[in-house]
Amino acid sequence: MDINNIQSFLSTTALSLGIKIVAAIAFWVIGRWLIGKVIRLMQLAMGRNNVDATLTKYLGSIIAIALNIALVLGILGYFGIETTSFAAMLAGAGVAIGAAWSGLLGNFAAGAFLLILRPFKVGDFVCVGGVTGTVKELGLFGCTLTTPDNVMTLVGNGKIFSDTVQNFSTLPVRRVDRTAQLATSVDPLDAIARLKAAVNLIPNISKDMPPEVNLLDLKAEGPVISVRPYTHTDHYWQVYFDTNEAIVRVCKEAGWPVPGLVQITKVVQG
Repeated sequence: MDINNIQSFLSTTALSLGIKIVAAIAFWVIGRWLIGKVIRLMQLAMGRNNVDATLTKYLGSIIAIALNIALVLGILGYFGIETTSFAAMLAGAGVAIGAAWSGLLGNFAAGAFLLILRPFKVGDFVCVGGVTGTVKELGLFGCTLTTPDNVMTLVGNGKIFSDTVQNFSTLPVRRVDRTAQLATSVDPLDAIARLKAAVNLIPNISKDMPPEVNLLDLKAEGPVISVRPYTHTDHYWQVYFDTNEAIVRVCKEAGWPVPGLVQITKVVQG
């Protein structure tokens, strides 16, 4: 190859290509900086309007992806590459990926609706997708819960949105449901009075909603008394166990026989 041809190539084509590469790098750096600036401004504006932090993260991610794709297409167009065919290829790849990742995309869409409808928030005690626990994080594709037995559990947003949602933290108090099976020889009205007095002494029960102690059912073994105190979700298990202890303590102090034991004794003696 002639030295003059080489010099001509370096002075025209290679130099032009080098300038374009440098310009493309500059466009990429400046474009990325501008995208970051736009996302930060958007997040600050949403933060000032008290928009949910997870929703802000959702929108920031979507806008960042869209702007980065536009930036890449712009750089390719600067190099003279036909971007229409590239966009068609990108759209086709998007359809293929969407079909393959339909579950993940469904979770993503369901997460957006969860943030808009706000059936629960971080810190609430809920039952979602068949899992009961405290909400620790609202993610793009799933919610993280800590169950009462201290197990970190991730539930897909799609399953949450398509299933029943129970939020135990929305109302100020919730009811603890316990029952006391008594023997046939026990006077149920006397038992109700004794149990009501004992349950009223349990710490952290609601003062606005008094405990409900009633005759729930009559069985062959004897009357069944329902014992239902109200308490805040934070104290639910403490009141639950204290109610059990109160029932046992009242039965023991009153000297009531064990249900079913009297009938068995009579049969044996007969």
